[in-house]
Amino acid sequence: MKTNRRFVTATAVVITAVLMLSGCGSTGQPSAVKALTGAGATFPYPLYFKMFDVYAGATGVKVNYNSIGSGGGIRALTDKTVDFGASDAYLTDEEEAAMGAPVLHIPTCIGAVVLSYNLEGNPALSLDGPIVADIFLGTIKKWNDPSIASLNPGAALPDLPITVVHRSDGSGTTSIFTSYLSAVSSHWNSAVGAGKSVSWPAGIGGKGNDGVAGMISQNKGAIGYIELVYAEQSAMPAASLRNSSGAFIKPSLSSSAAAAIGILPDDLRVMIVNSPAPDAYPISAFTWILVYKEQQYAGRTLQQAQALHNMLTWVLTDGQSVNESLYYAKLPQAAVEKALALVNSMTYGGATIAQ
Repeated sequence: MKTNRRFVTATAVVITAVLMLSGCGSTGQPSAVKALTGAGATFPYPLYFKMFDVYAGATGVKVNYNSIGSGGGIRALTDKTVDFGASDAYLTDEEEAAMGAPVLHIPTCIGAVVLSYNLEGNPALSLDGPIVADIFLGTIKKWNDPSIASLNPGAALPDLPITVVHRSDGSGTTSIFTSYLSAVSSHWNSAVGAGKSVSWPAGIGGKGNDGVAGMISQNKGAIGYIELVYAEQSAMPAASLRNSSGAFIKPSLSSSAAAAIGILPDDLRVMIVNSPAPDAYPISAFTWILVYKEQQYAGRTLQQAQALHNMLTWVLTDGQSVNESLYYAKLPQAAVEKALALVNSMTYGGATIAQ
């Protein structure tokens, strides 16, 4: 009987091990690695919070993500204190050179940056690029300005000062928004330009998307730019914007996804603001996870590199099922294929990590 019990116990261990391995699905996650760390953009934080929770349940591997802004995420990856950074702005050639090694840009979703505001009754508003630029330049100062009124006939626009709210920290969301303003306003482009941090001509600052959303909610007459999910979760209004085809488009999953339809570069470093697609919301963008192509650095093990590779593969495949429940559009198939090719180009000691 003792022998039989040992046999049953041994068999149970083997079966349990097989089930555990099969439960990892296509990730094939090495059991030695139980956690990964990342830091960066607040734009995708609601998505990553849920996505990484689902991933931990599927694989047993926890992904600790610190939402500190795109600038902070890039610094953390540069300092090699995280497995991955996250940014809503792709690295320029100069920024990548400063990191000392090639960096891969892995998009995870498409999001919309919306103009949210705080007015009595929060009427539905339509705006266009030049008007938004003039608001953030501080040259349109009141809500009943004739230029705003002309786009919103019948709306009860108050004789109320406009309080501009912008990001106070280095931010990929700011890069997306200012890239849009630079595309639609020559005045903005020459006076301020685009970037993760700019010299704001007007307004007050809030840290992170949540900080800007809070400042808008607390100040009557405020307007600011936040990610769509923050507006949806807080029941905050979002303006319709005139796109490059002349149509006024509400921010949504379908209108943001439409902005990414077209030819994409193989490295996926591309802004899709002011898309020419007729049904595209004009302030739409990818957000990226940033990783070093060569993973043998700062004492990292092959198992860590494999764990990161497997997590990224999951995000681009099974993980895409999480996106739409949190108001982020799924990646188009062309972007998924190019992103998987980038993930599979990761190396450890010069050898391909892909299994």
